[in-house]
Amino acid sequence: MKKTNIASIVINNFINDNRVLKEAITLSNDYNVTIVAVHEDGLAEYENVDDVKIHRVKLKSRNWSKNKLIKLIKYIELTYRVAKQYKNVNILHCNDLDALFIGWIIKQFFNKNIYIVYDAHEYETERNRMHGLNKMIAKLLENFLIKYVDKTLTVSNAIADEYVKIYNIQKPELVLNCPEYIEVSKKDIFRKTFNIADDSIIFLYQGSLGPNRGVEVILEVFKKFKDNNKVIIFMGYGPLVELIEKEAQHSKNIYYHNAVDRTVLIDYTASADFGISLIENSCLSHYYCLPNKMFEYIMAEIPVIVSNLPEMAKMVKENNIGYVAENDTLEALSKVINTINFKDINIFKANLKKIKSIYNWEEQEKNLLHVYHSLGSKND
Repeated sequence: MKKTNIASIVINNFINDNRVLKEAITLSNDYNVTIVAVHEDGLAEYENVDDVKIHRVKLKSRNWSKNKLIKLIKYIELTYRVAKQYKNVNILHCNDLDALFIGWIIKQFFNKNIYIVYDAHEYETERNRMHGLNKMIAKLLENFLIKYVDKTLTVSNAIADEYVKIYNIQKPELVLNCPEYIEVSKKDIFRKTFNIADDSIIFLYQGSLGPNRGVEVILEVFKKFKDNNKVIIFMGYGPLVELIEKEAQHSKNIYYHNAVDRTVLIDYTASADFGISLIENSCLSHYYCLPNKMFEYIMAEIPVIVSNLPEMAKMVKENNIGYVAENDTLEALSKVINTINFKDINIFKANLKKIKSIYNWEEQEKNLLHVYHSLGSKND
């Protein structure tokens, strides 16, 4: 029997988009999946990753300037090339709002029988970069486009509820950003790498090292500690790496480690004693978020310290797997960290083992497959 064809569209170069890859791997067991991304110099135009086909679309306008008009021209060219090559697939999996417009173009003008699955990785119109005219246009666009969507996916229950309230649609299916289930054993990679004493508690911040994620606050907290009983390791990439490396040169309890491959990430995460996931309440997308790094800490069976935001706080409090900072200030985070000792780790361990069997990709992919199996194919 011929497999249904899916084009999963992302408006990036598809290097670090782990959610898109996990979804594609899951779907590839029953469907013929191609991830359609944007080509950049030095990257393969066509490749296979874990048996998933990747096509990075080459644009003639790729190396033109980056002003707003040229960006629009690049987007129009990308839309044209994707529509031309993938108009005859059965299902378009549109990752985020920018990709959804391409899906609408294909459905409206090339293939009215095509299905559209809209995968909102965030609260799309309420992100930090959305303000003023851009935000107004995004809201109008999403309100219009979502009427042509067959199924919608979101990353937190609160965001799903917001979409129901705003757009009067069926509640989106939840597909949380959880890692694959894995049994872990305690590692000492960080202690060996940085020569950290056995009686020091290692706190870990992993992921994007950018603004609005509490990085600067964490740095200030640990700079104030006069001994090395509590140390912080930042692991990842982003615009604040230089600042972290600078502070690490002057502080004996601050360290930076490069981002590591996803295949070994869990071993590094399990080398810490506590994981920190601070998201500043700078937009509604953050306010309702459930970050993937929080689930990575859970899978590694290390307790977490999170922001006092509804979804994150609820997860931690209901399952008793760590602490919630009262707010995103220096004083609030210091208060939490100052009270932590090694005994806390053992208190939370049993709860972490329990909920990791719930919050893992093997459970989340059931929701994804349910959505797809309910679609069928108009083109069979």
